[in-house]
Parts: sequence; C-alpha cells; structure tokens
Amino acid sequence: MNKQASHKLSCRRVSRRSIIQSLVALLSAPFVAKATAVFGQEKLAGTGEVVVFSYGGSFTENLRKYVSEPFTKATGITVVDVTADLAEPQIKAMHEAGRVDWDVVIVQPHIPACLDLRQAGAFMPIDYGLWDDESLKGVAESVRHADAVVAHESSTLLIYDDRAFPKGGPKNWADFWNIGHFPGPRGLSTNSYVADLASALIADGVAHKGLWRLTDDDVDRALKKLDEIRPHVTKWWTAGGEPIQLLINREYALTSAYDGRALGAIKRGIPLRMVWDGAMTYESYWTVLKGGPNSANAQKFIAFVNRAEVAAAFTQWTGYPSPNLNQLGYLPAELVPLISTYPYNAAKTIRPDISWLLEKRADGKTNADHIHERWLAWRAQ
Repeated sequence: MNKQASHKLSCRRVSRRSIIQSLVALLSAPFVAKATAVFGQEKLAGTGEVVVFSYGGSFTENLRKYVSEPFTKATGITVVDVTADLAEPQIKAMHEAGRVDWDVVIVQPHIPACLDLRQAGAFMPIDYGLWDDESLKGVAESVRHADAVVAHESSTLLIYDDRAFPKGGPKNWADFWNIGHFPGPRGLSTNSYVADLASALIADGVAHKGLWRLTDDDVDRALKKLDEIRPHVTKWWTAGGEPIQLLINREYALTSAYDGRALGAIKRGIPLRMVWDGAMTYESYWTVLKGGPNSANAQKFIAFVNRAEVAAAFTQWTGYPSPNLNQLGYLPAELVPLISTYPYNAAKTIRPDISWLLEKRADGKTNADHIHERWLAWRAQ
C-alpha cells in the first residue's frame, strides 16, 4: 500500500453508524481471494493434498471457504482439515511416536508445550523463497521466524455497550475502574489472568512500556487494584462468546472480551465499541511439521495464505488479523479501523513478554505458573 493510501486510511474519520451499516452491507457479499494466474504461478502449483490443522467451528469453515478452496483452485492441491482446541498435545504424541499425520499447524508460542516442541525440532524451516514480493514486504521480518510465521493476532480488550453510554464511553482501563463516571455492571475473565493483571497495572498508572517484567511487588499492586473493581464484576466469564452475549443482553455495560468475538457481533449490527488502548495482543504461529506427509505442499499453503489479498480474506472472515500489512489495501475501508494490525490500534496495544513468562524461576516453576497461582489464590478469597 502506498504512502498516500496509508495516509488516507489513518486520517479517515468514520462515524459509528457508517461503520456498522457499511460492514453489514459489505460483509454480506462474498470476498474471496482471486484464484488467478497470479496466485497459481508455477512455484505454487502441485498435486496431491496437504493436511491443515485449525480450531474448528466457524473458524475452520471460513478458512476452508475463503483460503483453502481458493488455494486448491489456484494450485491443484487439495486441503484436508483436521481440528482440535489445541494442536500441541497431538503434535507431541505424533512426534514421540515417530508418525506425523499433519502438515500445517497453528500453534500458540506463549504456552510451554510449544516451546518444548520447538526445542525438540518438531517444526521445519519456513521456505520464504516461495513467497511473492508483496508478502515479503508486507509481513515484517520480526514475525517471520526460521521455523514459524505469525498466522494471526488475537487480543483481549475493553468492549462496551454503546447504548449504556450515550454521551461517550470509556477510553482506557482507568475509565473501566472509574465507577462514578462510567457506572454499570462489569465483566472480566477467569482465564485471561495476564491480561487482567496488566489492565489493573495500567489503570493504576503504569505505562505500557513499564509492565514487563512483573516482580512480586507488581503482582501485589495489580491484585490490590483488582480488589477495587471486584465488587462491580457481576460475572467472571469463561467462554469466548459469553461476554459479548452478556453485553447484548445488557447484563454487562462494559467488559474485557476477545476482539474476534466483538468484531463478529459488530458485523451483525450490534452496537458495541472496541477500546484498543491497553489491549493485550497475542500471536499464533503457522508451522510445518517435520516428518509430515506433504511438507512441500505445506510450504506452498503457507506462502499462499500470507499473500496480501488472501491475508485480507483470512482476516475478514476469521475475525483475527493475519500479519501482512499490505492486506489493508484489500479490506473494506470500514473494517480497517476495527482490527489490531491497523497502525493506529497497534500503537496502543501491549504484548506479553513471552520469553519471560516461560522463563523458569528458582523453584522450577515458570513465571507464568507463578503469577497464575497468585491469581488463583486471589480469586479464591
């Protein structure tokens, strides 16, 4: 995307009504990556199949329709879907058994099992030689690792019901804690303990860049701040769709929630607002399993899905943005300000220090385990 187009996107002023109306109209029409000769150039053409893991449900349905089927049309390679909540346990079992049945897998780098697999050499090097120029320029080197590339981002952020705040809603986590100016029932997650501790520290005045690494005093400070908001949390949500439904039902006025779930509701015309200041953003990785039955086709699939127009289809229909910034030129303009990779939003997000979270303490526990135990003890009080 050229500088002029980028400037137009960043400076556009879009009303809430126009966003909702345009999204409902635009997203009702098919947006499928074009399976043209450009996508089907010789180095991606092939035969046979590739086995691709994803999360199931609407995620896999949309991945199949808007990415896998265009890939097959462009290359001649059939995609076989496999699904589960998490891939790491199955990868570990296959790796230990010496029989790998999958090819392309989305993994979570922030969990210890993924680190163990990487250290065990379970993932092949990514063949960036198959990527086109627009992909290499659009996907930053920082997210193109030797054995993995970012598949998508997911964020836990503040979401509020526009109906509850007709004069203007909260702008940050400090406002979430401000019961006087922004009254109403709140929601927080029982599972997103890193995000909740971070949001509490931000609400208490800690700058985004000052969050990591968390000392025991930092955790004490965060839990003390959470003590203030605890009486106003009417329900601690567990499943990803729960906070959005509670907002729709007006059982919440504001809550933490996942960006993909909120975006899905906004597509349906639900009057929700996303607050990106202090959003906790995690990355998931595409990997190619070493010893998989169709490794060459797996490399081609990853090269295809990271092309800008395909990346735009992935982002639009899964609800979670892939990393190719050149996709912004292919997305509906009304959608761009609602995703984490939009530069204005990205500048406001925070990212956990994964290496620190997985680092072992003197007692043998990871820092993530330690702060999780502190969190559970606080929740049990």
